[in-house]
Amino acid sequence: MSIGTGVVLFVIGAILTFAINIQVEWADLDLIGYILMGAGVVVFIVGLVLMARRRRSETVTRTIAPAAGEQVTRKSTRADDPGAY
Repeated sequence: MSIGTGVVLFVIGAILTFAINIQVEWADLDLIGYILMGAGVVVFIVGLVLMARRRRSETVTRTIAPAAGEQVTRKSTRADDPGAY
């Protein structure tokens, strides 16, 4: 979702900066457009990093049966080697 949000922010910023030639007294639309484009790039990069981080995690579930006959389930998460991809 953050990748799409980044793209939307960038597009809105580009429209404000390059496509709209309206001058308003209370705001500089070019500056607002550049700020939105910068924010869009940052959100897009953060989304890519989080998606890549999510792909490298692996959840292992093990069921252990102690001597008393109870079943205990343990979950552990480990990150794969970044060089494996």
